[in-house]
Amino acid sequence: MNEVAFATEPCEPVLMDALWARGWRHFGPMFFRYSETDLVQGRGHVIPLRIDLERFRLSESQRRTLRRNADLSVTFGLPVIGDTERALFHAHASRFRENIPTSLEAFLGHDPGCGTPCEIRQLSVSDDAGRLLAVSYVGVGQGAWSSIYAMFDPVESHRRLGIATLLWEIESAREAGCRWLYHGYAFREPSHYDYKKGFTGLEWYDWERWHESPVPPATDGRGGDVH
Repeated sequence: MNEVAFATEPCEPVLMDALWARGWRHFGPMFFRYSETDLVQGRGHVIPLRIDLERFRLSESQRRTLRRNADLSVTFGLPVIGDTERALFHAHASRFRENIPTSLEAFLGHDPGCGTPCEIRQLSVSDDAGRLLAVSYVGVGQGAWSSIYAMFDPVESHRRLGIATLLWEIESAREAGCRWLYHGYAFREPSHYDYKKGFTGLEWYDWERWHESPVPPATDGRGGDVH
């Protein structure tokens, strides 16, 4: 399965909830969903993920991450693609050796504040000198939020800001009364997205229904696990 669609006007929040629940994601006005893709190690089987915010509980490792970043300022506001965000994006993109991201516009569209397909909010993380260390963007539905893109300064890798921004998204979505946070895709095969599987309240989608059980490993077609 490989499907693409485009929004030409704002979508009702309840419609966004329904689309995310069917495995759709969006970058700007472009919606997409696909069940397989090519990875360095071969064919990857895509697994949409979400977190049930009612069942989510912090692990001790996640608590340590939040304590490590207690000195930082975290704010939510309107989405911005300014010089500071662009500089942070390019610093973050330098970490990648494959599937290198090209621009913030590729993820947010050219006018992320226009409301198409939905409201987008920006989470900004700064130190006490006002230096921007991390940013993430989320789409807002009625009973759900969807993570769109996150980036952080590689110099601050010891802070685990990729995990921290997701934890702050979870906290803010809960405060907004949401039931779900759709935090992206992972694969049945091992990949650098496996950290997304390490959250309590995790659910995964088999392209027909959602499951609360652990994500099953890929098989070799003969019933054996792929390692």
